[in-house]
Amino acid sequence: MNDDRGRGLEARSIRLSGHVQGVGFRPFVYRIAQTHGVAGWVQNQLGEVEVLAQAAPSVLDRFQRDLVSAAPALSRPVLEAVRERAVTARSSFEIRVSDADREPRVHVPPDYYTCDDCVGELLDPDDRRFRYPFVNCTQCGPRYTLICSMPYDRANTSMASFPLCAACRREYEDPADRRFHAEPIACPVCGPSLTFRDQDGRQADSNEQALEHAVRALADGAIMAVKGVGGYHLMCDAARDDSIARLRAAKPRPHKPLAIMVPVTGDDGLAAVRTLVRPGPGETELLLSPARPIVLMRKQRSAAISKLVAPGLAEVGVMLPYSPLHHLLLAGSARPLVATSANISGEPVLTEAVDVEQRIGDFVDVYLHHDRPIVRPADDSVYRPAAGRPRPIRLGRGRAPVEMTLRRALPRPILAVGGHMKNTVALAWEQRMVISPHIGDMDAARSISVFAAVIEDLQALYGKQATGVVCDAHRQYATSRWARRSGLPVTEVSHHHAHAAVAARDWPDDETGLVFTWDGVGLGPDGNLWGGEALFGAPGRWLRAATFRSFRLPGGERAGREPWRSAAGICWESGIECPVAPPGSELLSAAWSRGLNAPRTTAVGRLFDAAAALTGLVSTASFEGQGPMYLEAISDTPGGGIPLPLSQDEDGLLISDWQPLLTILSNSSRPRPERAAAFHDTLVRAALDQARALRKVSEFQRVGLSGGVFQNRLLTEHLLERFTADGFSVTIDAELPVNDGGLCAGQIVEHAARLPRPDTG
Repeated sequence: MNDDRGRGLEARSIRLSGHVQGVGFRPFVYRIAQTHGVAGWVQNQLGEVEVLAQAAPSVLDRFQRDLVSAAPALSRPVLEAVRERAVTARSSFEIRVSDADREPRVHVPPDYYTCDDCVGELLDPDDRRFRYPFVNCTQCGPRYTLICSMPYDRANTSMASFPLCAACRREYEDPADRRFHAEPIACPVCGPSLTFRDQDGRQADSNEQALEHAVRALADGAIMAVKGVGGYHLMCDAARDDSIARLRAAKPRPHKPLAIMVPVTGDDGLAAVRTLVRPGPGETELLLSPARPIVLMRKQRSAAISKLVAPGLAEVGVMLPYSPLHHLLLAGSARPLVATSANISGEPVLTEAVDVEQRIGDFVDVYLHHDRPIVRPADDSVYRPAAGRPRPIRLGRGRAPVEMTLRRALPRPILAVGGHMKNTVALAWEQRMVISPHIGDMDAARSISVFAAVIEDLQALYGKQATGVVCDAHRQYATSRWARRSGLPVTEVSHHHAHAAVAARDWPDDETGLVFTWDGVGLGPDGNLWGGEALFGAPGRWLRAATFRSFRLPGGERAGREPWRSAAGICWESGIECPVAPPGSELLSAAWSRGLNAPRTTAVGRLFDAAAALTGLVSTASFEGQGPMYLEAISDTPGGGIPLPLSQDEDGLLISDWQPLLTILSNSSRPRPERAAAFHDTLVRAALDQARALRKVSEFQRVGLSGGVFQNRLLTEHLLERFTADGFSVTIDAELPVNDGGLCAGQIVEHAARLPRPDTG
């Protein structure tokens, strides 16, 4: 017989992997099982979900299809295996207790924004969670920052210390409720609460009073430390020059741009955003995405925010409120608020009230604490779209940990510790790679402490212990020193080989190409400071094919924060006086001429610094990249550039000579925007000339862009346009930062490519 009644029942074991943790997947399976009339069970098994389904064959077919096609928006299930099972007497479907005994295949969910349903409850006077700052459900709320261990059950989170009240317990156990097994579930009766405190010790402990005091303090110009999802923010009125000036002076952060959080208004939530910036379609999509990142966008001329928010720049970083607490603060304030990380500049974000009050309490006026523990820090993600794609600058809350698939399997778990600046770390095993959220710059003891904690934490969360460590070849990096002290076998990967490997991580195994690795400085295999290289080949087999003329940096590392030194270096290298060198630099020039503390570099990032100094924009920088950012901000559309001489040394290395740029940059009769545009255009021409010359001797089509210089949207979009028009296929990563925040991933890819291929014969 052909109908299901004639064929009877079937039973299937269905195994799903992917993002099925922390997204309400098991309750979803339960509900569609009820809809389809399927009996059996669903169980979480340390990162995967196992379903035993029993019904008529056609019903099972529809049920199995819906497991993927109708899955919750935040999930990304992968159907791993389906096997027939024996039919037994079953009349219901249940959610079984998680199985913690199997080999883990863990996927750790990031933190999610507050969904529309929860925001609706937050603003509904008739709802029992009206104005409750910690409302969440299976489709929203914190995850990564409150998970203590896997599997993702309430008992394994920082919410375990908040026993559920009877009402929350009913929701948690009701399969028809959208809070069915929502692990961070809470309400005003049983959940976390706010505490407002000022510097005089006055305190408000009820949620409503704390919120009222906080909103009033912000309106009065206070600087407030606010505990959020993955750490504290420093917040103040984004239109108040006096508040922002105090914040900048005290942090200290004199010029580096500050992010602002903007109220949700209008039909699509972006009416207030559009009064400040001009978002394009891709930027609008990013702002509203579940990650709710900071998005860099062009400012409106009439934007009602202080010029001190992003001085000297045409863009400002904007984000929407992503937690219930932020929604309440922004709705109460009815104005944009500065929302910058509460930390000492460059260090990881602070997560504990005692640390905030002790370390930055001298310039914070008031505090808005809460008692939900933050298990691990996660700073806000930052994106700057370019060429129609989202481009991350910093991976953090809502996006990390980032899970990726390697083209080649690893025989043993390996750890990569990244670089010295913008540090992230990666853990990889088999064909999986997990990249941590942004940690920070490794200059401070606290940064190293958090760095070590993140390494231990990743291994514990994913149930994998590293058997080796990959680090940068620069032995003075704090991360490289940590690697050598770890007791694990160490593999060194050159800085720019790692950058190139990021760009080429998805290339087919048999393909080669050219990757431009332009950044500040990184140690090259020859012992010099690279940063303007074009590397030919593929991961594991890079050949330095082209570069820029090298020059000596007077004062070495100090040049990174004093752009005039890079200007002096290229001027003195050309045999001319430097017009922007400060008085009394004769001794420095003499030391430079003898090669004392004046290492050679080919770094394009330092050429940008020199250009910023020679055009009179920035002589001494207060943050990394200030000169290049200002140079881009004033540039007209790239044009007016000149071809740079291209020569070949005795080893066949192509070298572009930057010297003709000095005439353009030093020509004060030409407007700065024109000089800045010509500088950008000249670099684009130089890269294209190098690629064309190399294509004549080595047939290739792929070109990659990697390194911090390619955060420059003007340069990158112009390069993509010119390369594409010339027949090249250009790749630049849209999942990982091109800056050093992606370095750890490149170290893993490069390491994997060097391993012997398994014997297939």
